[in-house]
Amino acid sequence: MQPIRPAQEKPSTDTGTILRVIGGRPEGETIDEGFWGSPKRFKLPVTGSYLVDALLVVVLVLVLATLVGLAILWPQGKLRQTGQLGPIHTVGAVAERVDTVPCKLSASQICRVAHVRILDGPQKGHRTLLTTVAAVGSLDVSQGDRIRVYKNTVPAGTGQAGRRDDYSFADFDRRGAMLWLSLGFVVLLLVTGRFHGLRALVGLLASMLIVVKFVVPAILHGSSPLAVAIVGAFAVMLVMMPLSYGLGAKSLAAWLGTAASLLLAAGLAYAFAHLAHLSGASSDESVYLGASQSSLSLQGLLVAGMVIGALGVLVDLTVSQASTVIALRRVNPSLGFGGLFRGALEVGHDHIAATVATLVFAYAGAALPVLLIFSVGGTSFTDAVNGEAVADEVIAALVGSIGLIASMPITTALAALLAPRMSDRQLAAAEAHAHAH
Repeated sequence: MQPIRPAQEKPSTDTGTILRVIGGRPEGETIDEGFWGSPKRFKLPVTGSYLVDALLVVVLVLVLATLVGLAILWPQGKLRQTGQLGPIHTVGAVAERVDTVPCKLSASQICRVAHVRILDGPQKGHRTLLTTVAAVGSLDVSQGDRIRVYKNTVPAGTGQAGRRDDYSFADFDRRGAMLWLSLGFVVLLLVTGRFHGLRALVGLLASMLIVVKFVVPAILHGSSPLAVAIVGAFAVMLVMMPLSYGLGAKSLAAWLGTAASLLLAAGLAYAFAHLAHLSGASSDESVYLGASQSSLSLQGLLVAGMVIGALGVLVDLTVSQASTVIALRRVNPSLGFGGLFRGALEVGHDHIAATVATLVFAYAGAALPVLLIFSVGGTSFTDAVNGEAVADEVIAALVGSIGLIASMPITTALAALLAPRMSDRQLAAAEAHAHAH
């Protein structure tokens, strides 16, 4: 007599699942047919839920718009550089000895004559002298320092009176320090995150590649900085979030929540940059860009910086909120939309307070030297805040904070709508994936 086998539960057509299986390993993610639809037959709703279908249509529209934006705004041709403000080509050198002597032009000042050895370039191994004025800060070269120098060009026919050092000091060579710090970051990320850490690192590198190869050249080629920033930010999300967090309900909710909040922040940045009459020419770097690239909108560049600066914290908050909703659903499967939304919102209140504080203090730190200058000069607080150098940071911090605050309920609501449509198996896999991060 055959034993009676219990009937296996079939996934409901009203709910979907996202199974995390790539090559039989639970770390990966592939999309379960119950959530994203079966490839063998076509029927409506494709995924088993009209809500999921609608959200997927929105994502596909945004993805298509991002690809079209990349195609339209992608920089074409070589950027024309003005000779007057062209780049300075430097070579590496090391200071073998530094002598302190009175300056020839001004006896009241002390000069430092560095005996340097060229480390690369056509004159590698060549030893020469380098004269700087003794000062506290970037020009204070000491023995053993690795520096960057550039070749001085002497006009033809210059006599002995016009002779000067063969090389001039450009800057300290900081690449070694940054390399060691980067290696420490990568090792710590891989040790703690393992395979997921590797995926996050790949996503980060791909995101930086988008900024360097698309955002920066496209702005310099004359495209609208705001349009380039929005398209570049969406492209970064398309690359980074699937690599770092996989494909599933959590990524879907976080991506849509980030996109909506980012568009809100971009609109506010654009509007208040005009209302506050921000020119974008409050720093030496912007003045240099304005002189070398006459077609560049400094105000647009300022707004683009606000958008790019808000992207990182928005992704962090939206992913955390989506993960919180999924964790609550797994702990208590009876929770519906209302219970999930209220529970995750309570957790989000603490997270958003800490994240907003982080963002505000980051911008406050950027404006600290300017505030110190105003304080030394006896400028009143109201006048100091009204200055464009400080107003830039204040508006950027407020715009980013408003985008953060808006992202919490938006992402929480989206995740609370999707979580009930996830199976127990998918919820367990999603929580395991969240813990791995």
